[in-house]
Amino acid sequence: MTVFHDLFYGFSIAFQPLNLFFCFVGVFIGTLVGVLPGIGPVGAMSLLLPVTFGISPVTGVIMLAGIYYGAMYGGSTTSILVNIPGEAASVVTCLDGYQMALQGRAGPALSISAFGSFIAGTLSVVGLMLLANPLAEVAIKFGPAEYFSLMCLGMSVLIYLTQGSILRGLAMAGVGLFLSLVGMDVITGKARFTFGLTGLLDGVGLVPVVMGVFGIYLVNNKN
Repeated sequence: MTVFHDLFYGFSIAFQPLNLFFCFVGVFIGTLVGVLPGIGPVGAMSLLLPVTFGISPVTGVIMLAGIYYGAMYGGSTTSILVNIPGEAASVVTCLDGYQMALQGRAGPALSISAFGSFIAGTLSVVGLMLLANPLAEVAIKFGPAEYFSLMCLGMSVLIYLTQGSILRGLAMAGVGLFLSLVGMDVITGKARFTFGLTGLLDGVGLVPVVMGVFGIYLVNNKN
């Protein structure tokens, strides 16, 4: 009952008119920033963090949450209209959203994406609140063997879902694993495969790689 009491208390604060207004402003600005490729939700929150300095902490957190939601949805706009994902989570939207745009149904595609993002995001947050304690207990028990098994499962699913040649799927998975090794080792702190470039110490960004691959794909299709 404590969880439900805290949940209703949180909703009573979030539904205050002032908090709803700043949430709307955050979603609006986050959507505008999310359209820009390469920035992403985290970058949008970092850039717009000074905007929240003049308001109360609770309202500021609500506004940042709105910015995150808006930035997550904003990436689907470019995915649907021009087949270029604004950030990594919008890659899947290109598959069906852009095809709907080619058929003259860009408006319904954007509406479906907006409703889906809102409903799924809200239910996920509520579900996470209810399952946070059991998930934390399971996460503590994860060790090297469990992480290795999880990675093997992910690789197997990736190869299974690859269309066409399985060998090609294995090769792309190997390239992805190699790119994930670039950067600073989290345990030893040593640089791996950076070739003396300080820009690679943080690793290879997912968004530049995805946008580059999609750009090559579009060029090949046009040719």
